[in-house]
Amino acid sequence: MVMRIIRPGVLTTLQDTGRYCMQHLGVPIGGAMDAFALRTANLLVGNTKDAAAFEVTLGGLSVYFEEEALIAVTGASLPVRINEQPVPNWRPVRVPAGSTLKLDRPNRGCRAYLSVAGGVDVPLVLNGRGTCLRANFGGHEGRALKQGDELRVGNSSPIAQRFLHDLRNTTAGAAWTKWFIAQQFRPAYTNRPTVRAMIGPEHRWFTGSASHDFFVHPYRTTPQVDRMGYRLQGPELTLQSAQQLLSTAVTAGTVQVPPTGQPIVLLADAQTTGGYPRIAQVTQVDLPLIAQLQPGDHVHFHLVDEDQARHALLQQERTLRSIQTAIALHAHTHSSRGIV
Repeated sequence: MVMRIIRPGVLTTLQDTGRYCMQHLGVPIGGAMDAFALRTANLLVGNTKDAAAFEVTLGGLSVYFEEEALIAVTGASLPVRINEQPVPNWRPVRVPAGSTLKLDRPNRGCRAYLSVAGGVDVPLVLNGRGTCLRANFGGHEGRALKQGDELRVGNSSPIAQRFLHDLRNTTAGAAWTKWFIAQQFRPAYTNRPTVRAMIGPEHRWFTGSASHDFFVHPYRTTPQVDRMGYRLQGPELTLQSAQQLLSTAVTAGTVQVPPTGQPIVLLADAQTTGGYPRIAQVTQVDLPLIAQLQPGDHVHFHLVDEDQARHALLQQERTLRSIQTAIALHAHTHSSRGIV
């Protein structure tokens, strides 16, 4: 099955869950900015959790489907239409053959994820299928999608085929399940999130007032944001004395402080090493909340320890397993109950 890009939107790339065990070679982990949304979208259409899907930044994507398909849209809250008919998010949706799917500008959030049953069929490069924009590899030709691109889809799973069969019997047009992923199982997306963060390795280098300000006052996201990181603006974070730091390990969630005193939160495409002092490390479970911020939004950092961060991540993994189990139940029993 072939999909054709009619409009690529502001920035649309193909992403998965990232490239691991490659950082010692200077290869960023990359992958989806909002890994929870991508994994959930894949589960909804019966894909493996790391299948390649569309990451749509600030909407505007339009895709033509030559053949029938099962899709799901998660992440940012934005209008979705099939042949101009509004369809809901966070659930499996049938796209009839010869249809055009449109994702408009978000009402809330920044990035939406469009998963297609079977996954987008792109080559495995350095243990991943996601697009690394700065190095021009992975995804579709190592770049953002553009008008006219044609993408193939892999073989769908028995779960996807079952959902398509049931929805096809409902109507000849677009159709979707009555059940969906309920709000309480999704990240608490907002334009003023509170995200949990741990003390960074160089935290002691900063003045007491800097540490206080970082965990008490909100910071605003500036227009200098991309998949590599977000530059923030707020109270200046000053060092106790001039310090020199050799380049050392960084990863998604690392909060660096350059000489300006304004923090930078590194995200999915973060470099593997950096030379700015690290005042904090955002918990993995809360990275989706930052990934959904637009320029001008605000973020507040809440101090937690490693045990609390680990517990939160384990709880999120339990939620994802529960979602996977409930979806499998729907596929085999036609139950109207579950994660609704």
